[in-house]
Amino acid sequence: MAKRELKATLGLAAIALALGSCRLSAGDALDGPYARLGPPEAPVRLYYQEEGKGPPLLLIHGFGASTYTWRHVAPELAQTHRVIAVDLKGFGQSDKPFDARYSVFDQAELLAQLIEDKDLRDLTLVGHSFGGGIALLLALEANQRLEGRISRLVLLDSIAYPQHIPVFFRLLDMPVVSQVGVRMVPPSVQMRVALKIAYLDDSKIDPDEVEIYAAPLKTAAGKHAIIHSARQIMPKDLAEIAKRYNTIALPTLILWCDHDRIVPLEVGIKLRRSLPNSTLRLIEDCGHMPQEEQPASTLKLIKGFIGG
Repeated sequence: MAKRELKATLGLAAIALALGSCRLSAGDALDGPYARLGPPEAPVRLYYQEEGKGPPLLLIHGFGASTYTWRHVAPELAQTHRVIAVDLKGFGQSDKPFDARYSVFDQAELLAQLIEDKDLRDLTLVGHSFGGGIALLLALEANQRLEGRISRLVLLDSIAYPQHIPVFFRLLDMPVVSQVGVRMVPPSVQMRVALKIAYLDDSKIDPDEVEIYAAPLKTAAGKHAIIHSARQIMPKDLAEIAKRYNTIALPTLILWCDHDRIVPLEVGIKLRRSLPNSTLRLIEDCGHMPQEEQPASTLKLIKGFIGG
């Protein structure tokens, strides 16, 4: 019984981490540039940050994150590249409509439109975790819809294959738990526990970071978005999609933390074998968030790959 309660507590904490990055509710004014995408009858505003000049680099955050996750690496990358960091639909300062279109396919479609609307070429996609799965879908379009636009791919601890679903995703699929469970524990407590799951060295967790992630937990639109994103995080046909990875000829850098407890290293090894033009590099002393826990190592490897 105690073990089951511990799993539930950790799960709720992880849910809270995800909710913590949803800063604005649907309809709130955006305080920066945004792209209006999607069908005309139901457009979605995606918030983004853009800095630097040179070949474009699109940063795609993971589940529950936002442009905030790139704060340690984006400024230096912008010294040599045009860096565009985007908040996915339902996260950060982007719209969070009360619909169910939060799958990896829905997110990839919006970003494909963004790439086309900005006429991005010689583009490097950088995707972390859930964002890596989106980047893989976009890379599969590199010889079709996005032909001539994407040149390189960087995957950080990316989802890619069917795998064991962590307990917090299973909890989000339970209506009662997903709607009221996160109210059982104070947001700051949930955040700290959740970050301890994502980090290997919890001494690196900044109190300000905890509060930033904890602040928006009362956002109804953000809760809706995170629940529907979690329920669709693993596409039912992911195994079939994965069979096509060997068609991705783009030069690809696969970065993986050596102590990832969310997406295990075995996924990265399998990706290396599937992607014909890829290199796998390990980031030592790291959990699931290399861009936050080991930004210097992450930057060095990315810059060495993209030439910066």
